[in-house]
Amino acid sequence: MLGKAQPTSSNLNLVNSEVSDTMSASDVHDGIKMADLVESLDARELDIGDGEEMDYDGNYLGDCRIPFSAVYATVGFKEANAKVYLPTVPITVRILEVERFTTAQDRFNVSHHRSVNKSLPAVFRIELKHGEFTWVVKRKEKHFIELHRELRTYKTFMRIPLPSRSHTVRRKTVRKSEVREMPSLPRGGGDELVRDEQVSSRRRQLEDYLNKLLKMAMYRKYHHTMEFIDVSQLSFIHDLGPKGLEGMIYKRSGGHRIPGMNCCGQGQACYRWSKRWLVVKDSFLLYMKPDSGAISFVLLVDKEFSIKMDSKETETKHGVRIDSLSRTLVFKCSSYRNARWWGQSIESFVRSHGKAFLREHRFGSFAQEQENVPAKWYVNGKTYMEDVADALEEAKEEIFITDWWLSPEIFLKRPVVEGNRWRLDCILKRKAQQGVRIFVMLYKEVELALGINSGYSKRTLMHLHPHIKVMRHPDHVSSSVYLWAHHEKIVVIDQSVAFVGGIDLAYGRWDDREHRLTDVGSVTRSVALEQAGSTSTPSAKDVSSADGVSQSNGRGTPPSEPVELPKLKGVGRNRMARFSLYRHLHKHTLQHVDNYCNFVYKDWIQLEKPFDDFIDRYTTPRMPWHDIASVVHGRGARDVARHFIQRWNFTKIMKPKYRSLSYPFLLPKSHSTANEIKYQVPGCVDAKVQVLRSAADWSAGIKYHEESIHNAYIQVIAKSKHYIYIENQFFISCADNRTVHNKIGDAIIERILRAHKEGKTYRVYVVTPLLPGFEGDITTGGGNAIQAVMHFNYRTMIRGEYSIISQLKKEMDNEWMKYISFAGLRTHVELEGRLVTELIYVHSKMLIADDNTVIIGSANINDRSMLGKRDSEVAVIVEDSEKVASVMDGQEYEAGPYALQLRLECFRTILGGHSDASIDLSDPISDSFYKEVWMTTAGRNATIYEKVFRCLPSSLVRNMAELEQYQSKPGLAQTDLARAQEELRKIRGFLVQFPLDFLSEHNLMPSVGTKEAMVPTEIWT
Repeated sequence: MLGKAQPTSSNLNLVNSEVSDTMSASDVHDGIKMADLVESLDARELDIGDGEEMDYDGNYLGDCRIPFSAVYATVGFKEANAKVYLPTVPITVRILEVERFTTAQDRFNVSHHRSVNKSLPAVFRIELKHGEFTWVVKRKEKHFIELHRELRTYKTFMRIPLPSRSHTVRRKTVRKSEVREMPSLPRGGGDELVRDEQVSSRRRQLEDYLNKLLKMAMYRKYHHTMEFIDVSQLSFIHDLGPKGLEGMIYKRSGGHRIPGMNCCGQGQACYRWSKRWLVVKDSFLLYMKPDSGAISFVLLVDKEFSIKMDSKETETKHGVRIDSLSRTLVFKCSSYRNARWWGQSIESFVRSHGKAFLREHRFGSFAQEQENVPAKWYVNGKTYMEDVADALEEAKEEIFITDWWLSPEIFLKRPVVEGNRWRLDCILKRKAQQGVRIFVMLYKEVELALGINSGYSKRTLMHLHPHIKVMRHPDHVSSSVYLWAHHEKIVVIDQSVAFVGGIDLAYGRWDDREHRLTDVGSVTRSVALEQAGSTSTPSAKDVSSADGVSQSNGRGTPPSEPVELPKLKGVGRNRMARFSLYRHLHKHTLQHVDNYCNFVYKDWIQLEKPFDDFIDRYTTPRMPWHDIASVVHGRGARDVARHFIQRWNFTKIMKPKYRSLSYPFLLPKSHSTANEIKYQVPGCVDAKVQVLRSAADWSAGIKYHEESIHNAYIQVIAKSKHYIYIENQFFISCADNRTVHNKIGDAIIERILRAHKEGKTYRVYVVTPLLPGFEGDITTGGGNAIQAVMHFNYRTMIRGEYSIISQLKKEMDNEWMKYISFAGLRTHVELEGRLVTELIYVHSKMLIADDNTVIIGSANINDRSMLGKRDSEVAVIVEDSEKVASVMDGQEYEAGPYALQLRLECFRTILGGHSDASIDLSDPISDSFYKEVWMTTAGRNATIYEKVFRCLPSSLVRNMAELEQYQSKPGLAQTDLARAQEELRKIRGFLVQFPLDFLSEHNLMPSVGTKEAMVPTEIWT
């Protein structure tokens, strides 16, 4: 067999049946259990028919399935408690045919199959069935003889009263009749069965022998038997899909696509060969260590998956080489024939069960388009976080989370009226205690550049429960990745519900459609103090938990004092007093302290003190957060999970600290079971969904980078017939192939020029933040980081030869305004008797086209997100399969319910449609909507805000001199409060025109000598 393999080896199919190390019989038991006693009964004595065999594993389960969580509980192959077979389900055996050949080569040449001269040993092709699983093994006569010899030895061993406790227990639990009645193996005519009658007779004898043997728990659970029929602890797990090939192999070390992971030498002396049990499934293969049962590598099937078997390719005798995007795996077999069986069988199994993974998919994505996937969108964090909380609560097996920034103490449901029940860390701890495995991947930031403190998040989560595992990546020195980030935001539950979008589970992200600037509203400090004081001392602390506002918001506690979050277990005796205050403030107090932030005014500090204010909410308004996310189910969720699994397994191999068994390899569930959805988020519609990503060698360990999000944006824009609506945190595009490379801006230009030439109505709406999200004082120009990003945003919109407006003007002069509109969002409120305004931070990463196609994800419109080689990102493209009646350019139109309702919700939110139902938003491209609603609202709102607040950025300020002059004149908010309030009553929604001329005469690139000027330009693009 392989090297110094044991004598029980099979030289055949998919199997080097040298699994003498395989799973055990019920070897060692410390005590007698009912399950063992039931097992010891000889089924034949109970006169049970063939169809309803006794439960060999003991317990009867209504659903005779091994739960998916068994993948985390594998044990050594000889361990007594190895769970292999389905409870209550028999194994049946049929020998399908006997193959006979003249020479080894003829096995692969069908034309020789009839020849019997100088015949080689006959090969029996055996089909086995166990519940829903069917598989085939090939064995020769000698393998039956070797198995029988092993079982006779085992039987004899069981009769000898050895002085060991485990052996004594085993002997007590095995009935003597079962030991006695081991089936006999009739003598055959040797390996060379020449006549057909001999073959047929021997076939019946061996079939009968195996069927009898596999009815007896004692022998069926013996590891030599399991090796003979190719089964292991991962064979019959329903969610892993159909049973593929299994067997013992010797695999060669190395072959990973990770710098530093491979031996530098070329000679064979550099390789290590290790004995492993190889398991092939429909979309991946893995190998396990037989002695511990630990899964020690998982290789996902992908478009580069290929198998080679000649010695030139494998550099070893009788070798098989498997290539994929992430690894070249080489293993060796016992013979030429054995290697051919393995190679051909893996290939045919994967082609018949996993062919979707072998193909290149639309947009160059790793995932195919999936039909009839339940999907739902979210505008803003409130509804998103509520659904995430409910879905987490439904988790039964696994939770995957990856975020750019994760804050363990964030409340997912507001107002906080159930104590800490819906706080993220409390939910995860509760699920871990229930046995759910939780895997979290965080972006490991360059600490000098970013203050998101992922180390604190990791420590906090890891201390909650051993079932919670957290990885951070990349290690900047070892991976040489300093500039790029893991930017995706994913939550996956049981690989069947997947949330994908722009919303991190982090501070400042929770918001609703009202986009409040404050949580104290018209309640002044004195009133709040008086109200808080009216409750007795013990409950003063609880107020913050009940109404979702921290004590440190000014009610008696200066912001600098740290305040412990009260753990509101019960309401206590001051219930009435506290809840009257709650009702009084309910309208204004949905912002917990973790949500009260304004990071342009002051970025996050002291994240390890999550319940302290770091800005004074009585003088500074919070910055509202506008964001978009989605959820998909079934096959769509399987694909999102597959991306997470690929990244997790890559990080586990790459970082030495994660190579221990406490960080397990993750396995993707089969697409064949994806429609068995146990929990579905309410309010979904069925649509066609495809998962997209930006991924590369540094982020996912793959040979070629993927930029399917970029490709999808370009193609959707090019194919759009009527309009595109974009909300994005950045708008950096228009390739010059020097500083900017993504072509989204170019696609917009081409599409508008085409519409102009054809004389057709076509609109482009772009909504982006009025200022980039970096700390800085805009009254002095904003700081270098803000200005650098502004430079590239403006370079895309209007400044320089590559910009959209410059290119359009060449062809159509000022008619470009008919086709494209740039806008931002702003709001205002009265705070402590003063009128204040603040921009609404647009963090969305969304495109809607023609009311039937939507892209939602984590990818910004810039090179970092789109090029694939830089930041890692995930998105989904959702295309409506159902149709609803709508209007487009005054004509009847068939829109999709998903895209249409998402656009209407966005438009209602930003144009004031929730409070004024008379605004007609049904036709997104008609002149009446584009000019009279969209452009008019944006222009009027911007003018009023400039008049009342003299706010920045503004097109009235083109250089630093004008900036000073502009600020020296106070707005109406300071000079005439009554008139200011009257003007503000004319504001509709949040939409404001983007100030395209702001600082247009000022060079916004960082000046020489500043730290921003020293970093590569790619940081900003």
